[in-house]
Amino acid sequence: MIRNEYLSFDLNTIYQRIIDDLPGFVSNRLSHLFMNEAAYLVQDGIATAKQVNQIMKQGFHHKMGPLETADLIGLDTVVHSLEVLYDSYQDPKYRCCPLLKKMVDAGLWGRKSG
Repeated sequence: MIRNEYLSFDLNTIYQRIIDDLPGFVSNRLSHLFMNEAAYLVQDGIATAKQVNQIMKQGFHHKMGPLETADLIGLDTVVHSLEVLYDSYQDPKYRCCPLLKKMVDAGLWGRKSG
C-alpha cells in the first residue's frame, strides 16, 4: 500500500503528514487523472499532445503538461499506477486510456526507452 499524504502550505514550505493507509498519494491521484484524461483527448482526436501540454502550462501555470509528465515518469509506470488505483477503488475514472496501454505494449515507455 502507498500512504496517503496531507499537504499544508506555510511560507512556501510543504509539510506532509500521513493520515491514512490508502492506495495512491493525493498528488498522484490527481496527477494521474490529468495524465489519463490528456491521453483520452489525444486518442479521441480532440487535441494534439502539444496542445494539451500547452493548455495546462499556460492556462493553469503548470511547469510541465500532463503528457510531458507522463513521458518523464514513464508510461509503464503511469499505466501500472492507474491499474492499482482502478483495482483499489473500482472507480471508472481510473480506467486506463487504451492509447497509453498500446504505447506501453509497443515499448514506448517515454524518455527512459529513448
